[in-house]
Amino acid sequence: MMAVGCSAGATPDPNPTAAYVSDYKAPAPTEIAPLRGTTVAEGSLSYASVAAKIDNHWDARPQIGLEKTDLVFEELVEGGITRYVAVWHSEIPDLMGPVRSIRPMDPDIAGPFGIIFYAGGQPKFVSMMQDTPVYNASHGQGDTADYMFRTPDKAAPHNVLTKAKEFVAAHGDIAAPRQQFAFSLDVPSSTAAKEGTPTAGIRATFSDGFHPTWHYDVAQQAFLRSQDDAPDLDSNGNQLKATNIVVLRVPVTHATGVPKTELLGSGEAWVSTGGGTIHAVWHKAAATDPIRLLDDNGVAVRLAAGNTWIELVPTVGDVTFTAP
Repeated sequence: MMAVGCSAGATPDPNPTAAYVSDYKAPAPTEIAPLRGTTVAEGSLSYASVAAKIDNHWDARPQIGLEKTDLVFEELVEGGITRYVAVWHSEIPDLMGPVRSIRPMDPDIAGPFGIIFYAGGQPKFVSMMQDTPVYNASHGQGDTADYMFRTPDKAAPHNVLTKAKEFVAAHGDIAAPRQQFAFSLDVPSSTAAKEGTPTAGIRATFSDGFHPTWHYDVAQQAFLRSQDDAPDLDSNGNQLKATNIVVLRVPVTHATGVPKTELLGSGEAWVSTGGGTIHAVWHKAAATDPIRLLDDNGVAVRLAAGNTWIELVPTVGDVTFTAP
């Protein structure tokens, strides 16, 4: 009797999947972006990261390139206002700034990153920065003459810009950064989104007159930034946003004559992602070390893949979280 499905005299294919296997193409290998936690093509981020001391004076706004950052550290400076140490790696902008002078806490913030741009500073603070392994790119020096300039679009001293992408391309010998935080694949699987207290807003008080806020936008799965009681806009007119907000309570000393955030040691922290906030503890042993975030059970806090703002709120300041 003839077998069902076979014509007379036909020989069955001994390997019916061979045609499919021969056409199979393995997916390209991937890796995790060290500062953003997103999945990228292997080797695509093999260049240096860029940190910069970014002005946050109202005459400097809107800043250029902040919307492309992986990390932004907000720190207290003179007069009760803040400045940023912004860090780019996943996407280095053609231009960024305005860049301002270095401060004594910046070596401990920028220590894990490859390059830092700044516009001079007191010699003792510059010397502290130069004592780190980070490449110091300062306005007015010979090695930055082709990359840092004053734009006529803003008034001095709020107008020094940097051709960041060109500078990185010219310094291919500087290694990529190592991973700075633990990451989840997406917002819902992050620690704060899964385990945190529902949070609609965050207010970080750096001084009596300066208290930026963040409001959670469900549609964007991100926190939107405001300051001076108005949306904080980037150079494209869009409100600045962050996937993760990390608040570190830090001592601020004045022995150097200016406020100095003390970032070596440990302290209280909160991490907000996906509309939730979890209490944590931060640890940082040395300038070149990453910041470790542990929950109240001693387990590593996982941020969501995306950009992060780190608010270095003085212990004499305050932080409040608003429920939905």
